[in-house]
Amino acid sequence: MDRLMTMQVFVRVVETGSFSKAAAELGTTQPTATKAVAEAERRLGVRLLHRSTRGVTPTEAGLLYYERCKNVVREADEADNVAALVQAGGSGLLRVNTSVAFGRRVLVPLVLRYMRAHPRLQIELLCDDRYVNLVEQGADLAVRMGRLADSSLGARYLGRNPWMLAGAPAYLRAHGTPAAPQDLARHACLVYSSVQGDARWDFVAPGGGACAVPVQGPLRSNNLSAVLAACRAGMGLAVLPWYVARDSVRDGALVQLLPDHALPAQEVHAVFPSPRLVPAKVTAFIGWLQQQLQGEWWLREVSTQDGGP
Repeated sequence: MDRLMTMQVFVRVVETGSFSKAAAELGTTQPTATKAVAEAERRLGVRLLHRSTRGVTPTEAGLLYYERCKNVVREADEADNVAALVQAGGSGLLRVNTSVAFGRRVLVPLVLRYMRAHPRLQIELLCDDRYVNLVEQGADLAVRMGRLADSSLGARYLGRNPWMLAGAPAYLRAHGTPAAPQDLARHACLVYSSVQGDARWDFVAPGGGACAVPVQGPLRSNNLSAVLAACRAGMGLAVLPWYVARDSVRDGALVQLLPDHALPAQEVHAVFPSPRLVPAKVTAFIGWLQQQLQGEWWLREVSTQDGGP
């Protein structure tokens, strides 16, 4: 195995904490990966990894070697991407991570459009509501909602994700329509716990004044589809992203409430493992997403047919 491949193996072993996982990702065998790292240790005359039944961790020398190897591997990948720059990132494998609801309702149709325009590109779309470590998962980028924490990740702003208050006509006929945020105290409210963990809904009045309203009701869930289904069934009122509620509002299953009172909009970002030496396929896809998520994208129908940049 040549030195660059050995470095690639070592980098993935450190990042995954496992010879078998690294080998699987690189399309080789565990014995080959183990042998490659052992040969590097013999060549360098230093132990690079601590091995135990729970996995592997780098030694002090291994950490220093890992940082250097990581840069070498990234620069090699960037060199390989020079030709792809001409094709605007239109080939190779692109691993994308996002949340379940956003993935199913927004990113899937966009990805299908993009794939039609770039038939040589393979996309692996991973939808998971848990926070995913991009390096450990080998993801090229993730689309995330909300304010980003400070980190070493690269990031690009894609757009905003507004929310709205909704209720089913049957619920409103039975319980009345709230005229102000304070009226929610007497209503059954359905809480999306991943964002509204403290069961408090924040509104901004037309004049600019803020109002935080504590709510309670029969359902709390970390799944937006569950909250939407309960709201459509008339179980209570819900605060939902517009992209989740849009079709239900259009078909009359839900009614937007308190439209003059704004709810905080989330920022939407594309994040990627490092701000340096970003692969062309990642840069191209992010640039295209920025175009698609301009303006009031949550009100637009997304076709899967026309994917041209």
